[in-house]
Amino acid sequence: MAGSHTSDGAPASDARQAGPLIITEDAELLDDLLRLCAAAGAHPEVHPTVPEHRAAWESAPLILVGDDAAVGCRGATRRSGVLLVGHDQDDPGVWRRAVEIGADCVLRLPDAESWLVDRIADVAEGVGRQALTVGVIGGRGGAGASTLACALAVTAARGGRRTMLVDGDPLGGGLDVLFGGEQAEGLRWPDFAASKGRVAAGALEESLPSLRGLRVLSWDRGDAVTIPPEAMRSVLAAARRRGGVVVVDLPRRIDEATAEALAQLDLGLLVVPAELRAVAGAKRVASAVGMVLRDLRAVARGPYAAGVDEQWIADVLGLPLAGELPLEPGLMADLDAGVPPGDGARSPLGRFCTAFWERALAGEGVS
Repeated sequence: MAGSHTSDGAPASDARQAGPLIITEDAELLDDLLRLCAAAGAHPEVHPTVPEHRAAWESAPLILVGDDAAVGCRGATRRSGVLLVGHDQDDPGVWRRAVEIGADCVLRLPDAESWLVDRIADVAEGVGRQALTVGVIGGRGGAGASTLACALAVTAARGGRRTMLVDGDPLGGGLDVLFGGEQAEGLRWPDFAASKGRVAAGALEESLPSLRGLRVLSWDRGDAVTIPPEAMRSVLAAARRRGGVVVVDLPRRIDEATAEALAQLDLGLLVVPAELRAVAGAKRVASAVGMVLRDLRAVARGPYAAGVDEQWIADVLGLPLAGELPLEPGLMADLDAGVPPGDGARSPLGRFCTAFWERALAGEGVS
């Protein structure tokens, strides 16, 4: 071979990321593997036999050896991350060949395609620390959950962290409105409604509107009012794989999609106005959320009714107190001007969010 190339024709040394090494001369199998790599966003290096340069074999993050090339790989250095791949479902000699080359496992296509795409995508995206994922939910309507969710995301982005804000409430009017970004280019939830399998994390991030230094997944102005649970699962999993922080604004009703979101949270914040009826309603919300999410914390929001304070609210709900959401003078005027909540680092809301992230990220190593 004159020189190895990635599947898009660029020299291997110019590949944007280290992709898997494919070893096969089976044209049909190679077509399938290249298709799976493309689905995973990976750029493989292809050889008909073990590369002459040992470094290509030893440094590849993943090696896909075709059945036809297994015999030629017997003398290669033993290492992890070698997969033997083929089409023949009934070949009795496949396990012997796998042992001879030290393969981690044997994969038969098309049955193993979904699993293999996930494995290749892990290689393409890297396997770093997942994003710290925080959900915000209102104890009653108008509690201020969306305001807090936006402020947390804006504050995290201002601190230099990779940040994604996910609007999980179809009836909330669209979080992009709080940024004045209704017309910003990028995909919205309806574009992901059919997502079921793995969503490429990098492609997700790049496809979303960039507002105030963070990525926002919101709703369009159409009539769609549901998120399929499979789409919520796939999209949030992709968002988390990019690292940094993910903030999710959640509805109070716990449907299947919301349950999928709750299952991926590291912690949740329940925003509770300091009114007796609001506390009673929040208790029901906390009970439902607590069936899925272990770490749920109360955020009290004044003004306070007589005999009510933030600690009393947390005690009634049986939740740890995350803090008191401060009043934000001029908030409505800022929103009308397209200035999102939390935009001012020294504002009461900005200081609250900064303090929250300092506590939440302590020891997490999130950047």
